[in-house]
Amino acid sequence: MTPAIPDALLDFIDVGEGPSARRIAVRRRAAHEFGQESTQQSGRGPGLVWLGGFKSDMQGSKAVALDDWARDHGRAAVRFDYSGHGESGGDFADGTIGRWLEESVAVFERFCDGPQVLIGSSMGGWMALLLAREIKKRQEKPQAKASLAGVVLIAPAPDFTEELMWKNFPAAVKKEIETKGVWLRPSDYGDGSPYPITRNLIEEGRNHLVLGSAIDLGCPVRILQGAQDPDVPWQHAFALTHRLPADDVVLTMIQDGDHRLSRPQDIARILAAVAEIG
Repeated sequence: MTPAIPDALLDFIDVGEGPSARRIAVRRRAAHEFGQESTQQSGRGPGLVWLGGFKSDMQGSKAVALDDWARDHGRAAVRFDYSGHGESGGDFADGTIGRWLEESVAVFERFCDGPQVLIGSSMGGWMALLLAREIKKRQEKPQAKASLAGVVLIAPAPDFTEELMWKNFPAAVKKEIETKGVWLRPSDYGDGSPYPITRNLIEEGRNHLVLGSAIDLGCPVRILQGAQDPDVPWQHAFALTHRLPADDVVLTMIQDGDHRLSRPQDIARILAAVAEIG
């Protein structure tokens, strides 16, 4: 008889010190081997790490579908909420790209072991590129226990604070951010509440821009982009491919796809991209 597969475990990790400390919620699933009676694959592939988007959380349809796929294929899987998101502590308005990257690195180092595939959606695509760069640096150290097997990017939004926000904001919005320190941006996502876009988010984001030079990750990269995406134009994903090495980088353009890419057929493409890496 095949033993029951346990649910993903909810865990927490503290990141930062003093006033900047925040508690990060993590859901993790260990790799497992199926019994001989099972017809499923044996759990020998790389683990999966989910990096969510701006103001999204780890209970979204894509994140849950990846966790289900990991369960069914015996894979380890880790997903978490950035500070100010979902089940994690902290205030969203205090968030910056560097702050959320620090949390991503801390979760990766604490909960990941062996080869991993990073899967990043929207802002999570930028985060995946930054995290991959950090992992590559750390792989040279003997104490590193996890490595990078590949990256899957879904409607990736690298440099979005500068390229998709600041450069496109009207003069009145820029002035409000500069003088008041924050602008409440209307949103069509979640509960429809406006998002606070802070001066600190914009200014600190400039420390992490990646599109100005080559991005050498040293692993396979798969990019899925909707041609009808109103938030991240397909040209943005195309520009990203020009910054990645030519070997083993595949951009899939989904002609009728939107920004979410969460329809059943979109999720099937995402899972296929993850399976293709290994």
